[in-house]
Amino acid sequence: MPDRDADPLIVAISSRTLFDMEESHALFERDGIDAYAAFQREHEDDLLTPGIAFPLVRKLLALNEGASPEAPRVEVILISRNSADSGLRIFNSIAHHGLAIKRAAFSNGAPPFPYIRPFGADLFLSANAEDVRNALAAGIAAATLLPSKAALQRHDQLRIAFDGDAVIFDDEGERVSREGGLAAFAEHERSHAGEPLSGGPFRGFLDALHRLQQAFPTGQAAPIRTALVTARSVPAHERVIRTLREWGIRLDEALFLGGRSKGPFLEAFGADIFFDDSEHNIVSARDHVAAGHVPHGVANR
Repeated sequence: MPDRDADPLIVAISSRTLFDMEESHALFERDGIDAYAAFQREHEDDLLTPGIAFPLVRKLLALNEGASPEAPRVEVILISRNSADSGLRIFNSIAHHGLAIKRAAFSNGAPPFPYIRPFGADLFLSANAEDVRNALAAGIAAATLLPSKAALQRHDQLRIAFDGDAVIFDDEGERVSREGGLAAFAEHERSHAGEPLSGGPFRGFLDALHRLQQAFPTGQAAPIRTALVTARSVPAHERVIRTLREWGIRLDEALFLGGRSKGPFLEAFGADIFFDDSEHNIVSARDHVAAGHVPHGVANR
């Protein structure tokens, strides 16, 4: 039985990532909010097709199987720049697809990110880069999702992959690398191997995800599998391992790629989503999996 006192994992998601709304968004960009609202009302009964984050949301909500409705393991919150009126089409589509999404904030064109923290969200996913940056500045793990060529779903297990520096950890290593090159980075990490890295913007989400994992058995049959996919290589691996040990965090797999392109490895892992601060790595990943850009750290200044 679930622990009624345990905090659920809470993910806030925008309507443009949950459903494919690129046609209506293009209309909004071209003709403005009134034309957009009229279009949504005219098509109120036309169901929206799944967007880039739809498989992720479905798998997250499936983790509530066996849990009491009063004590879910996972909650998904809809955060939208739509009005409640134009958002009726979105909720019709949510109901059609059987998604147990009960809470929402419709900001009617205003930035919606101020509502993310009151909902207690551990993660925010959006197609709006400005909203993502504002959420990160407020201390909330957030990423910008862009359309992907990736297949929508590979298997039933939820698989989440993370970059290390400037995502799980702070950007200390990237700053050293940019200032002194790879040799300076390797020496810095070797000399600081016993010192835990500071947490990055996704430290809190990783903690919440780890708590969720502990509600299930470990092993290959577990419903959640995580991976670290980093450009680091030996000897810079040791500090990462010791940091995760210090935090008491379990990552199921760790790939130290030494600069190799991440996309093929993410496809081999079967990631439902991958988080990285580097736009270059996101471009590589998007050909293989859904990818979220985390605009944080020295690479995004």
